[in-house]
Amino acid sequence: MKFNCSVEINAPIDKVIDLFDNPDNLKEWQDGFQSFEHISGVPGEPGAKSKLAYQMGKGSLEMTETIKTRNLPYEFTGLYEFKQGANTMKNTFAKLSENTTRWDAELEYISIHSFMMKVMAKIRPQLFQKQTQKWMDQFRDFVERS
Repeated sequence: MKFNCSVEINAPIDKVIDLFDNPDNLKEWQDGFQSFEHISGVPGEPGAKSKLAYQMGKGSLEMTETIKTRNLPYEFTGLYEFKQGANTMKNTFAKLSENTTRWDAELEYISIHSFMMKVMAKIRPQLFQKQTQKWMDQFRDFVERS
């Protein structure tokens, strides 16, 4: 399953990248975010691994992020592995004007292990896209009020 999301942010690209590139800000725009823990590699650089934890309703989700590409302010790509599967997320940023930045995200679920996730991916794939778009919109709101 593969999809794209996009958001225009009323802020200069430098500000967008500063806020995006700081894991301390995840709690500001990702619902359920609990923690970020560096595991290995040079923090923030390709090959670095980190553990992210989320509270999702009554359950929890832990995933490992492996940075694949870090060419900011233009691109950041990560591999996200979790018990139920794995996906890649390629984030690209474009300066539209001095005070406007576009963030595009391309997500691809490369494996799904959970039966329920497989079913949801088949019958309601828009739910995955909707969650990503929600977080991107919340990031835009966070940046614009910062």
